[in-house]
Amino acid sequence: MKATTIIAPSLIAAALVSCENPADKTADATTTDAVEAPSESATGAKYVIADGSTISFVGSKVTGSHDGGFKSFTGSFSVDESGEVTGGTISIDMDSTWSDAEKLTGHLKSEDFFHVEEHPESTFTVTQVEKSDSGYSISGNLKLRGVEKNITFPATASKDGDTVKVQAEFDINRKDWGIVYAGKADDLIRDEVVIKFDLTASPEA
Repeated sequence: MKATTIIAPSLIAAALVSCENPADKTADATTTDAVEAPSESATGAKYVIADGSTISFVGSKVTGSHDGGFKSFTGSFSVDESGEVTGGTISIDMDSTWSDAEKLTGHLKSEDFFHVEEHPESTFTVTQVEKSDSGYSISGNLKLRGVEKNITFPATASKDGDTVKVQAEFDINRKDWGIVYAGKADDLIRDEVVIKFDLTASPEA
């Protein structure tokens, strides 16, 4: 009887952990209609995103979560004379989507999620960069699955010599981009998806 008493709370605690929403620990991106992006040529020197940079995501459902990301993407940042990041663009090859489960990776590329056959590329174009108490607030147009919305999220940005680094972690609501697949009735997929940037760039050759 004592063993049951000890084990039961442990099982309950494990179940609660597996049901946590990863997005509860990140900032919610503000989402609005897409806006006109500034001319990149007017915002500073071009720094190209380097190898080793990552763009990843975490999606979750009632019973747990999955890690994923994109293996192939290109882009650049605009940096002014004072070393401040003032703009940028990123293009993602959606067929390079990966996840921690092979079957899920295939599903993510299907019409239920990214619909890669119809929408092989996603883009993010910076529309505004503002300093904040904790670093920066970045706004940009995110085009995903053929839908374009402007999102604003907290980030850090720094320049050290010829290296620019931009990092961010926030969550978006997938339904804003028409990704409405609900999942199984007893294991529903959450609307929030955590997005993570860890990007390094250097001056264009």
